Amino acid sequence: MNTITPVILCGGSGTRLWPVSRKSFPKQFAQLVDDTSLFQATAERLSGSARFAKPIVVTNSDFRFVVTEQLSEVGIDPGAILIEPEGRNTAPAVLAAALYLHARDPEAAMLVAPSDHRMPDGAAFRAAVEKGMGALEKGKMVLFGIQPDRPETGYGYLELDTNGGDTVPLKRFVEKPDIATAEKMIEQGNFLWNAGIFLFRVKDILKAIETCAGQLVGPVSAAVEEAEVDLGFLRLAPGPWAGAEDISIDYAVMEKADNLEVVPFESGWSDLGGWDAMWRDLEKDGDGVVCNAGATAIDCSSSILRSEHEAMELVGIGLKDIVAVATRDAVLVAHKDRSQDVKLAVSALKDKGAKQATEFPMDHRPWGWFESLVVGSRFQVKRIHVHPGAALSLQSHFHRSEHWIVVEGTARITVDDEVKLITENESVYIPLGSVHRMENPGKVPMVLIEVQTGSYVGEDDIVRYEDIYARGQGAKG
Repeated sequence: MNTITPVILCGGSGTRLWPVSRKSFPKQFAQLVDDTSLFQATAERLSGSARFAKPIVVTNSDFRFVVTEQLSEVGIDPGAILIEPEGRNTAPAVLAAALYLHARDPEAAMLVAPSDHRMPDGAAFRAAVEKGMGALEKGKMVLFGIQPDRPETGYGYLELDTNGGDTVPLKRFVEKPDIATAEKMIEQGNFLWNAGIFLFRVKDILKAIETCAGQLVGPVSAAVEEAEVDLGFLRLAPGPWAGAEDISIDYAVMEKADNLEVVPFESGWSDLGGWDAMWRDLEKDGDGVVCNAGATAIDCSSSILRSEHEAMELVGIGLKDIVAVATRDAVLVAHKDRSQDVKLAVSALKDKGAKQATEFPMDHRPWGWFESLVVGSRFQVKRIHVHPGAALSLQSHFHRSEHWIVVEGTARITVDDEVKLITENESVYIPLGSVHRMENPGKVPMVLIEVQTGSYVGEDDIVRYEDIYARGQGAKG
């Protein structure tokens, strides 16, 4: 085994980091810590040496173009992007990737990693992976355990059978404990946090799934065999995929297997599973306050203040142990000890029909993104960003006309039979019913302001005639 194929899982929703992470654009794709998303950092961490082959990414249809765009931004070419028709948890996702890889290299090794973890020392993690490779030759499957720095009730634990060596036999899994149990395990010293990262030979994980979770093999195998290629993505067949049990790889296989070894890892790890984790992981001032550029703290302590919008200045006065996060359309204020309950806010917003529960004002598309600036009963104003070389579909609308004003770059505009270039400070009118398209022919982003007027300005008022991204009539943008 000369190379390892990373398998990056990135279909989660990250509700505990709401309002920055939402279903339409979850935390793995957000720039939570720096200018690189967690997904990009994961891909870079798993491509930092010749040991790693091109990664396989397992995601859903909504994120497929975000995945390719973010990988392109960091110069990484994926080996394959598998599209899940619906989320079925990690066991079916791992099995689908293993079957895909086995058909190409039965002796391959694969490293399965979530896309939303933070591990600042990529070199240290790659060294840990190297330590695990020897165990694979003995038919072992390897887990990575994190050295705890506190009694944590939000993680599962791995109890080690012995101490010492590159890999250590696993004695047992421990579910998320209460605080008293967690304190005792930390004192004992032979318990690690379960990072949910796995290393194994493809043939070994396939054998383990057949033995421990044979009910998955039929539907997932059929979904892979009947998969269709779509613009370079591999869409798993929805019919058989729907018959796969919704179950994690831990429950389905790992907790039943008897050939597991653990590589201890001590160089920094966080799953950023809530705002309390963000507070612990980020740099603080002398009062224990974490602020970004859009926030100001006055006489605050042990808090995190964060503004996510250029026009939203967040100010906290006299706050202690508080999470305050502001976006353009939502504000969260919570006690830091209640960070894990942020998901309750998402549920409450869903119950009242608030779109902020799952959607952002900024909507990502394969060609770029748009942001709704103002919405009224018969009008909407948007800012639209089109990537260099990208184009929206050739389309028309039944219920609205549009006025476009270019504010950055150059646009190639089609209106019925006329095609023309318009540059900054120029505009064009799109009458109701006209067949039209906007394209960016340049090498820099193109930004325009769109004013829609009409009896209905919903995203589903669209008739699509041509689309380089092969989206159907019901798709947006």
